[in-house]
Amino acid sequence: MSQERPDEEKPETCDVRVQDRIHGGATPVQSPTRIGPTRFSEVAGEKIRNTGSDFIGSIWSWINGDPNRNLKNPVKRGKRKRIRTAKTAVGVIALVGFFIFVNWFMLSQLHEGRAWLRRGFSKHRNPKPNPKPNPDLIPGTKRVSVKVSAASVQHVEKKKMGKPKKKYNGTYGRLLAYAAHALAEGQNKIEPKELWREPKDQALAWKPCADQRSWKPNDGKNGYIMVTANGGINQQRVAVCNIVVVARLLNATLVVPKFMFSDVWTDSSQFEDIYQVEHFIKYLSPDIRIVKNLPKELQSLDLEAIGSLVTDIDVMKEAKPGFYMKHILPLLLKNRVVHFFGFGNRLAFDPIPFELQRLRCRCNFHALNFIPKIQETGAILVRRLRDSGSHLAPVDPYLVGPKFASFILDKKAGPLHKAAKYLAVHLRFEIDMVAHSLCYFGGGDAEKTELSAYREKHFPTLANLTKTKKMPSPEDLRTEGLCPLSPEEAVLMLAGLGFNRKTRVFVAGANIYGGTKRLAALTSLYPNLVTKENVLSETELEPFKNHSSQLAVLDFIACAASDAFAMTDSGSQLSSLVSGYRIYYGAGKMPTIRPNKRRFSDILLKNNTIEWKVFEQRVRKNVRQTKHVLVRPTGRSVYRYPRCKECMCNED
Repeated sequence: MSQERPDEEKPETCDVRVQDRIHGGATPVQSPTRIGPTRFSEVAGEKIRNTGSDFIGSIWSWINGDPNRNLKNPVKRGKRKRIRTAKTAVGVIALVGFFIFVNWFMLSQLHEGRAWLRRGFSKHRNPKPNPKPNPDLIPGTKRVSVKVSAASVQHVEKKKMGKPKKKYNGTYGRLLAYAAHALAEGQNKIEPKELWREPKDQALAWKPCADQRSWKPNDGKNGYIMVTANGGINQQRVAVCNIVVVARLLNATLVVPKFMFSDVWTDSSQFEDIYQVEHFIKYLSPDIRIVKNLPKELQSLDLEAIGSLVTDIDVMKEAKPGFYMKHILPLLLKNRVVHFFGFGNRLAFDPIPFELQRLRCRCNFHALNFIPKIQETGAILVRRLRDSGSHLAPVDPYLVGPKFASFILDKKAGPLHKAAKYLAVHLRFEIDMVAHSLCYFGGGDAEKTELSAYREKHFPTLANLTKTKKMPSPEDLRTEGLCPLSPEEAVLMLAGLGFNRKTRVFVAGANIYGGTKRLAALTSLYPNLVTKENVLSETELEPFKNHSSQLAVLDFIACAASDAFAMTDSGSQLSSLVSGYRIYYGAGKMPTIRPNKRRFSDILLKNNTIEWKVFEQRVRKNVRQTKHVLVRPTGRSVYRYPRCKECMCNED
């Protein structure tokens, strides 16, 4: 499912990313409940003041003596007074000397630090100064006398102290040449084993178990919930499973979901055009009550007039269950119906009760089966990609159904016939993602003008932000790993990992920005590259014409069934759903390649200097570090990370 909004789940790190500034704020951060006085509260402050007073008082007592002692002897009193005066003088001198020493030490360190920066952190005590070019010896130059102010010298010195930014010019000619040479030389070399299998045995221990239930069905007596999901097919799938959980939470009856038409996707497909409605209703009947339409007496209500129309603006991103109980349930009980319009990522992943989280997984992995037309075409696509193989992958029966899974098998193929392996790459490089990213991809002024015009039309809020606020520069975004990988960057990653030139590569994604010209780097290094348009005939694709969401489902099936899957944008919903599906049904045998884009960007910025062997080593280390078998981190998506007790069972 390659058509999705770019403003979805991000990124893979827990730190505050530059992307938050682009999208005008990510998930609202809830302030933690204060259990007791913090270090800045009044109680703690009073303790600090008391402690400070005791310390200062002890020093003053040492200088002035104990004020409570009895001074009866006038001789002793005069002697002690002189001692007190001497102590005071010594104390003042000591304090002044201490502050002078501290200031001298800090200034010396600062001076040495500047010297190190100017020398480039040289390890030699007396590095040789760089020879300065003599303008008299350079033809065509004139000696010019310039007066430089002290302020300008300081400004230049500050610039020298900062680490110079490496700029990306959109080309990787040197590295691509190295990659072509390496692939040509290594055509008969054995590929690294980890490319086609999960590297960790722990992955085998996790088994699907979201189908298990331990509660009674809801009667849905509190009212009816309608939903119109926005975004592409992937966002809509997430929205459907979220609203199923909300319906159970509120003991409401769910009306079969509707999909919002978008001028970005230009697809009028509805829920019943993609998913099997009867299976959806029947499979979830032990959990919630689902109907196809509202009762007639409620159909004539003006939901907006009575306040029952709830938009995505009314519900915060990743709202907690308490929000729905406090704000939506009273509205539902009052009006008997609530319509969530533009509903999407509006339910938090944590904290949420165990059974509700399991219901979420049950909906995504069990209740949403594609319609037979899509299943049949998907099975044909997978069979041809495997070159008429003689085996089924673990996910096949769940993707295309038991009936059409048999289409994948070649009955004429003997037991010795081995299916061809194929790599699926989700190249999220359509114009919507490219424009929304605010990154630069080497197309010059023509690219900037085109993407700016696209933002004005399809992302007006973002376009207005670029005019009214200072946005992160394309260089900053690229350094932070917030730019989608271009075709050139994707092919360098594959070559660096060691995929053979003969590898069959399936590219998921519709209308790659830049067209066939932009794909030239991929096709020249991997000639066995195909898309669904190459594999399926025009007759087979005809039923899906002008239905981008349904075409995206075919990409989803081909990616989920692949022997290895490589994502190029970790924030993509298709990549998230595919990787989660492969974890849930893959039996620990279906690897996913997910590069750390921030580190990969740092490697690519050394395009002009890095040697190919070093490039290979760093790329493989980058990907290897992301292949850990981890339990779902708190707050992360169960659709992407189903290895958790709510969705899967660990047999270890």
